[in-house]
Amino acid sequence: MTEMNNLSSNLPDMSRRELRDLVRIQLQMLLEQGDLRGAKAILVPVQPADIAEAIEGLPEAMHALAFRLLSKDEAIAVYEYLDYSIQERLIEELRSQEVRDLVDKMSPDDRARLFDELPAKIVNRLLEQLSPAERTATAQLLGYEADTAGRIMTPELISLKENFTVYQALERIRRLAKASEIIYYLYVTDTARQLTGIVSLRELVTSQPEELIGEIMTRDVVFVYTDTDQEEVARVIQRYDFLAVPVVDREQRLVGIITVDDVIDILQQETTEDIYAVGGGVQSGGDNYFQMNLMDVARKRVVWLFVLLITNTVTGTIIKSQEDILSKVVTLTAFIPLLTGTGGNVGAQSSTVVIRGMNTEEIRLLGPLQVIGREAIAGTLLGVMLGSIATVWAYFLQGKLEVAIAVGTSLVAISVLASISGSALPFLFRLLRLDPALMSAPFITTAVDVLGVLIYFNLARVILQL
Repeated sequence: MTEMNNLSSNLPDMSRRELRDLVRIQLQMLLEQGDLRGAKAILVPVQPADIAEAIEGLPEAMHALAFRLLSKDEAIAVYEYLDYSIQERLIEELRSQEVRDLVDKMSPDDRARLFDELPAKIVNRLLEQLSPAERTATAQLLGYEADTAGRIMTPELISLKENFTVYQALERIRRLAKASEIIYYLYVTDTARQLTGIVSLRELVTSQPEELIGEIMTRDVVFVYTDTDQEEVARVIQRYDFLAVPVVDREQRLVGIITVDDVIDILQQETTEDIYAVGGGVQSGGDNYFQMNLMDVARKRVVWLFVLLITNTVTGTIIKSQEDILSKVVTLTAFIPLLTGTGGNVGAQSSTVVIRGMNTEEIRLLGPLQVIGREAIAGTLLGVMLGSIATVWAYFLQGKLEVAIAVGTSLVAISVLASISGSALPFLFRLLRLDPALMSAPFITTAVDVLGVLIYFNLARVILQL
């Protein structure tokens, strides 16, 4: 218990990261010593999210033991913060009643996300154990397509009617608050459950008790449909600085809400997918990459690398086909890495800014041709600057003006080509209904390598008159 007292006294002076690390280290030490009482005590002043991270940092064999130290209410709160792989493992290790209590008390949207990660056999078993109301709510969410508003929303909300008085509305909030995901916004519906307005808790508290909801509510409501893509939902909440956004079906009936914490999860998920794609197909499919089996890691990465390997052999074939010019001017070989590397970097920069602009909608006011034209001009300016430097550098290294001019001119042409390719191909992918992030840096680099070598040798033949 001395360690517990030291931890409590140091709480105000610690950063959150230091606290989490200290909790994990001391928790593991106490579990290894068999001091379950001390281990339980050390978790008392810690937030659920921090407890979840501490448990995730423990050896796998200790996950269930540490989790069982928590009270029922703590366990439910902590469980929603755990990584899906650990949630699945706990389901397999905990007793049936413990699992039933955990899953039944989860919010419907978090439960649906968990079920997405579990094998169908386990999902069916857990659905049977849920209460009828929770089973219906979960089945409803699972009925929507993945990555849509309907799949990530929660039906736990408080709705009001226009003829309610402020007093009646506040009484309803007091009665249903614990069962609702959020009470800062209250949504108003008609007899057909169609969304007609919104009123904030602030407006209710500052209004007179006898006023009608219809008199103080806002009728211009921003909402999303159940089939709206989750990235669009995130953009809506970001654009309007919402804490939540209502979700309606095609008949305008209110069916749920999506809260800002869900949007943060969406942004993290989408950003991770894009980064993995830009990294050359290193996609984890939602799993924690650093907890994946190494064979699965290799299998996911080898496909793209194999494609790039085959493509790179084309570059070698082109170089081999230019033996006649290389035998006469061997110094041309020395500048191939400089040209292909620079071209690949310029193309990767263009694709990165265009893909980001697509995701953030910063380029929505510009057409594809304007964006590509802008990048072409930028590529020309970059090419002139880099080409001038390369010309001087090549002449300094080799002392041959013709070779230096060939290098500089090629670099200008390659930079323009790379900028156009890097900005145009993401638009082509989007037109083909593919993820523009798949237009990854390795793909751009390989394509520019092949075309850049062709440009280089053909310009060299003209300039050197070979």
